Amino acid sequence: MDGINIDIEQAVETGSPEYYALTDLVKETTESFHTEIPGSQVSFDVAWSPKCIDKRCYDYITIADSCDLLFVMSYDEQSQIWGDCIAMANAPYDQTLTAYDQYISMNIDPKKLVMGVPWYGYDYSCLNFSKDGVCTIPKVPFRGAPCSDASGRQIPYSIMMKQINSSISGRLWDEKQRAPYYNYKDTEGMVHQVWYDDPESIALKAAYVMQHGLKGIGMWNGNLLDYNGDPIAQKQTVDMWNALIPN
Repeated sequence: MDGINIDIEQAVETGSPEYYALTDLVKETTESFHTEIPGSQVSFDVAWSPKCIDKRCYDYITIADSCDLLFVMSYDEQSQIWGDCIAMANAPYDQTLTAYDQYISMNIDPKKLVMGVPWYGYDYSCLNFSKDGVCTIPKVPFRGAPCSDASGRQIPYSIMMKQINSSISGRLWDEKQRAPYYNYKDTEGMVHQVWYDDPESIALKAAYVMQHGLKGIGMWNGNLLDYNGDPIAQKQTVDMWNALIPN
């Protein structure tokens, strides 16, 4: 192997024993790998923003210095919903890119940052579906927030691309969040709203990678596309891979 990726997502308080232990773990792991496997790469996964998301108050600056790169998980951005309990984008454009500005403003080298984008979406059951298309979702608390995306379920891009054809809305676009979504009814007549990312929304974010000199871009995860021989599925898959290449 040529390295290791560390993905620890537990809540950690600033200045706690765990805060320092986590930083030491990353430093020791990096040193060990670099010594035992010259040229190896150690990466650490971080939340979409450094602002104590999900109570993950890590020493991001020292961790970034201690490893080769940070993989920024720019998804699950509704894990803590503090406002109205409604379905929203998994990775809203402005919110996503503002968070990279935050990391860079901490003097973390952009060349240490890899943008992670989602190849999955969230399917929410609507407790109420307004005439304006707002989907009210059940309250599922998470780490202090009254609502979260845990009230929805994650579904792969490949599944959504099949489902959207039989939806009641077809593909819709939210201009404020710069994200696609659609609505459908289940067998019991309940309205669902599905938020996801597609080539259009991903390409908008990928452009930031080049403009701000980030190290690269990745996704979670590669198996969520349809790789069978169907011509439509093949084009959808190629388009998603191509969206990762900034224009």
